[in-house]
Amino acid sequence: MVDIGIDKIDRVEIAQGLKHLLADSYTLYLQSHFFHWNVTGPQFRELHLMFEEQYTELALAVDEIAERIRSLGFAAPGTYKQFAELTSIKETANVPDPEDMISTLLVGHEHIAKSCRTMLASAQKVNDESTAGLLSDRMRVHEKTAWMLRSMEN
Repeated sequence: MVDIGIDKIDRVEIAQGLKHLLADSYTLYLQSHFFHWNVTGPQFRELHLMFEEQYTELALAVDEIAERIRSLGFAAPGTYKQFAELTSIKETANVPDPEDMISTLLVGHEHIAKSCRTMLASAQKVNDESTAGLLSDRMRVHEKTAWMLRSMEN
């Protein structure tokens, strides 16, 4: 039994939101890695390195999110099937051109920033400062990454 000062019904709601965040983050991780491997063109080196920085950061983030779900007393999703059912980020079927890679990642980062902002209010409402801190940190990273991607658009 989990007894951390947050009612079970609130823990369920927060964990469910975190499961969606985990799935979105993992999907964005896969996209960033996919683009890292397949980017071409005059900006190859710059984009290749930037996408690597982004997927490396996301690799650490998914672990932190999953561990918070576990701390709340629930199993973290971890299969492609579970992530596909939980994510709201659209996968890219083909290799897009570099400009579309940037736009796709920008949309993903902005989506996650907005999701974090919504979930933050729920966590704060029940005094779940641990989740609130995680969400605030994630929001800051995604907002900064979105700004950098937006700055690269033509």
